[in-house]
Amino acid sequence: MPQIGWFEILIVVILAILIIGPKDFPVMLKKMGAWIGSIKRYFNEIQKDVTDMKNTVEDEISVEKKYSNNNKDKKKDE
Repeated sequence: MPQIGWFEILIVVILAILIIGPKDFPVMLKKMGAWIGSIKRYFNEIQKDVTDMKNTVEDEISVEKKYSNNNKDKKKDE
């Protein structure tokens, strides 16, 4: 995977300023920041939902194991 250094970033920023223009460049950065923020929030929400589902499934499995162990113990006592 190629590594991007400070020099490459500087070239991209200079080209973006030349292409977009110095007046619209801050506006574009603000919009990109808002987009990146909304994407991060979306993926964090998905990650939270998956973690919640995982915890729910683990809880159900542990309850079922306890229930099956209790039933085995009751059958042994009889």
